[in-house]
Amino acid sequence: MIIDDPRDNREIAAADGRATLDDLFRRTALRRPDALALTDPPNREAFSDGPPRRLTYAEADRMISAIAGRLRRMGLTGGAIVGLQIANTVESVLTLLAVLRAGLIGMPLPLLWRRTEIMSALSRVGAHALIVSGRIGNANHVDLAMQVAAETFSVRFVCAFGRTSHDGVVLLGDLLADAMSGPPPAVQSLNAGPSGPGAHLAVITWDVTIDGLVPVARSHAEVIAGGLAIPLEGRLPERAAILSTLPTASFAGLATAIVPWLLTGGRLALHHPFDPTTFARQCTTSDTVIVPGVLAAGLAESGHLCDGDAVRRVIGVWRAPERLFRASPWQHSAVALTDVQMFGEIGLVAARRDSSGRPAAIKFGPVPAPRDDPGARIVAQLRRTASGTVALAGPMVPRAAFPPGAERARLPTLKLLADGFTDTGYTCRSDSMIVTGPPPGLMSVGGYRFLPRDLENVVNCFNGGATLTALPDALAGHRLAGAAGDPRQVARDLMRLGVNPLIAGAFHADVPAARDRRRRT
Repeated sequence: MIIDDPRDNREIAAADGRATLDDLFRRTALRRPDALALTDPPNREAFSDGPPRRLTYAEADRMISAIAGRLRRMGLTGGAIVGLQIANTVESVLTLLAVLRAGLIGMPLPLLWRRTEIMSALSRVGAHALIVSGRIGNANHVDLAMQVAAETFSVRFVCAFGRTSHDGVVLLGDLLADAMSGPPPAVQSLNAGPSGPGAHLAVITWDVTIDGLVPVARSHAEVIAGGLAIPLEGRLPERAAILSTLPTASFAGLATAIVPWLLTGGRLALHHPFDPTTFARQCTTSDTVIVPGVLAAGLAESGHLCDGDAVRRVIGVWRAPERLFRASPWQHSAVALTDVQMFGEIGLVAARRDSSGRPAAIKFGPVPAPRDDPGARIVAQLRRTASGTVALAGPMVPRAAFPPGAERARLPTLKLLADGFTDTGYTCRSDSMIVTGPPPGLMSVGGYRFLPRDLENVVNCFNGGATLTALPDALAGHRLAGAAGDPRQVARDLMRLGVNPLIAGAFHADVPAARDRRRRT
């Protein structure tokens, strides 16, 4: 286990910037080539093309090299940004690692983003390529990618898994089969620079702030530092069998699933949320499960997590950390729960529940992992700003705005403070880091952030008096309810405009019921 033995120089390399994410994968592939590495959701064919796959480390390594080799032969040069919108299947992990192995920068995109948001993101950073699943649910992502590429000057290549008849699309699905029949061309990792390969930019994720859409760029070392807290605080064993319901399209997915999998050298099972029957089946072969924090108690009470001897650890991810301290105590002593508070794409804080089952109140200052060991590695620094908000610093927090010079160009960026901290915008108590409220002017709908003014602008384009209301929701934070003279037509028009399906779907509700809910709120 890379993080287990303090004498092991691999831990030092992972923590001080001398290792890349691909390095971590290669080390396990060399030690345990025949061990199971990645597994697809058993119900994969219900939401995406292709049969479920189960890959050993050797098989995954060959596929990663095959994809990386094709990307290089396409003419993508080192440092080119590649957008990724892939279902929560083995391809999402293989492609991300392949992009990194090829010396490129991965930019995973949220799965519900459509033309408007994708075009904005790709144009903002000058992305050169876009790789997508052929199908995710009812959405044809190849069609979407081709529309985006036609309107985005910087995008030169569209690549896809699955079935497609589009000319000009680079198909990657054949590589998965070909890589099984023989060794693909060797692809070397990044060359070490003066600061080590871990200092190279690895991924870009996207946040929404009061100023708008913000790209958040992290080096390999920063991604690894963010994920290091999870296996340490959560006491993950060597070769952990991890089941993740979080896609890789955010820092939350990368830090809670990908990095712990790489650090423990175990198995990563993927679940494309959410199918309760499939999830319960996958739990029987997993010792660690990653779920949204708001769902953890309900899943345990329904028997999905605690009915049997497999699951021993639950990682509950709170995309709205202000809701954590309203949660009920954890009452399942046989299963350890670790809460992970996500502060947008800025950083995270992990804290294991104690014997009382209540969320831990975390003190301001250095945060070690595990927290009950004062001599442990410091994974974050916390302080309260003069305005009463949480500020984060430490090895996981991005140190500069992206793209370089964004501040001078007056583009939306993270709020970097003069003392090296970054203001998250979340309000908190003065005595400890108990989050009391989200950043003002933002609303969260199932992990997606929206600006109210953007929602207003969307519906203002309809002259028929369409309205869109955000209603409180126990699980999603908020849900959107739309009202219009012809709501289904508005929904179809919004889909043609390329807006997020959460917005378009709000107009499928019954109009009188939506109006009644709006009056009550």
